[in-house]
Amino acid sequence: MTAKQAPLQIYLAGPRGFCAGVDRAIKIVEKAIDIYGAPVYVRHEIVHNRHVVESLMARGAVFVDEVSDVPDGYPVIFSAHGVAKSVPAEAESRGLLYVDATCPLVTKVHSEVDHLHRDGFHILLIGHAGHPEVIGTIGQLPAGAIDLIENADDAKTILPTPNKKLAYATQTTLSVDDTADIISILKNRFPGIVGPRKNDICYATTNRQEAVKAIAAKCDAVIVIGAPNSSNSVRLAEVALKSGCQKSLLLQSAADMDWSWMDGVRNLGISAGASAPEILVDELLSECKKRYMVDVREITVAHENIEFKLPKPLTEPHVTANTGT
Repeated sequence: MTAKQAPLQIYLAGPRGFCAGVDRAIKIVEKAIDIYGAPVYVRHEIVHNRHVVESLMARGAVFVDEVSDVPDGYPVIFSAHGVAKSVPAEAESRGLLYVDATCPLVTKVHSEVDHLHRDGFHILLIGHAGHPEVIGTIGQLPAGAIDLIENADDAKTILPTPNKKLAYATQTTLSVDDTADIISILKNRFPGIVGPRKNDICYATTNRQEAVKAIAAKCDAVIVIGAPNSSNSVRLAEVALKSGCQKSLLLQSAADMDWSWMDGVRNLGISAGASAPEILVDELLSECKKRYMVDVREITVAHENIEFKLPKPLTEPHVTANTGT
C-alpha cells in the first residue's frame, strides 16, 4: 500500500480558529479602509497571523512598529492585543485619528488592574514577557505597580513590595492548567491575595484548549494551525502533548508542511489558534486528502456565538474616531 493510499483518521477540534475579538479586529481594519480609504496604518500586527496580515495589506493596510511611523494626517489602528496608555496619548498629541481594536476581554483586564491599583493593591500579572498583551497591560499603570510572573518558579520566589495589598491578573491566552498551578502557589504563599471576579483567560482560549484535550489521546499527532508568535496557538500545541498525544506541530500553513513528519501517523488531530482563519484548516485537509484516504470526524466541546460590536466611529460616521468604544 502506498503512502497516498494509506488511511488517515482526522479528528477536527471544535471550536477552533477565529474568536470574537480577532473577528472584530479584522473587521475594524476592513471597515476603516472602506470609510477613510487606503492607506490605513496599523500599529503592530492586528492579530498574530501571517495570512490575515498579508490579506489586509493587499486591501491597503500598512503595518508599522510605532505611532511615530505613521505619517501626519492618516488614521491608525491599535492591535487586538491592547496597548499601553502612552500609545493613544502619543496619537492624540499628534492629532492623529485613531481606532482602538483591543479585544474587549483584554480591555476588561486593563480595567481590572486600573481599579485594583486605585484601591491600593500591588498587582502580580501572570503572563509572558515581551508579549504585546502583557506590555499593554503593564503600561496601564505607573512603573513598578505590576510584577510579572511567567511560571511556577517565579510564583515561588517573587518578593513583592512589602506592606501592600496583593492582587493578581492574567494574560488572556495562557494555558488554563499551568495558570491554575501558578495561582495555587500564589494563594498558598499569600493567603490574602485577591483575584479577578471572573477568570481573565478568555472563553476562546479555554474552549480551544478543552477541544484539543478531547482529541489528543485519540491521536498519534496533533497539528495546530497558527503563528509562532501567537500565544494561544503555542499553548494549544503544548496542551496536545500534555494530554496524551505523542507529538504536536505548530504550523503556519499547509505550504510549510514537511510531510515526512507524518511518517507513522494514522490518527491526526487538527486545531487552529484563535487568530487562524478556517481557510488554512481547509487547505491542510485538502493536502492530506491528496496523500491519504482520509476520514474526518469533528469533535466539538462548546458552541460559540459571542460577537463584539465595532467601535462607534466605524458604525456612526458622525462620532469622532479617537476612541476605543
